[in-house]
Amino acid sequence: MEQVSGRHAHMGMSVTISEAAADDQDAAEQILKLQYLCYQSEAELYGDYSIEPLTQTLASLKRELADGTVLVARLGDEVVASVRGGVDASGTARVGKLVVHPRMQRHGLGGRLLDAIERRLGEGGARRFELSSGHRSESNLQLYRKHGYQPVSTRRVNDRLTLVTLAKDADDADGAEPARAAATQALATSA
Repeated sequence: MEQVSGRHAHMGMSVTISEAAADDQDAAEQILKLQYLCYQSEAELYGDYSIEPLTQTLASLKRELADGTVLVARLGDEVVASVRGGVDASGTARVGKLVVHPRMQRHGLGGRLLDAIERRLGEGGARRFELSSGHRSESNLQLYRKHGYQPVSTRRVNDRLTLVTLAKDADDADGAEPARAAATQALATSA
């Protein structure tokens, strides 16, 4: 297989999104490496290289693969993005560790993965979605707001890091809310 690399390597190749199987050792290893690469900038931003995404073990990640939903975006055989989540007994889905390879960022892949995990967890009974981000991670916060998430709480972790939790109702996923508002507006004007 031809090795594809470089800034424009993804041009002409399509990215596929699928669920990572619990026993997929290759996917688990690739996700962990990608996570390690992608969280370097977060660690630098907050001056803390002991953050959980940089210290997570392969065994721990494999447990997450078995217990939750883990989606991967692949370019050929290479995992170039990933996200994971799970739904608790109250119907709250917690979405986490959305990572996109630096060379694949700013092409809408993070948003596609976020939509895909919301759909998948929604099928699993999610009524509300929550995710967290560091308060200085502006591009992450911007992506989440663009997808309908609103800040609901903050938690000061240390002098450098405050975690912002954002949430939205499942009704608001997939643009249902704007569509519903538009339909209501159309009905109101036609009456």
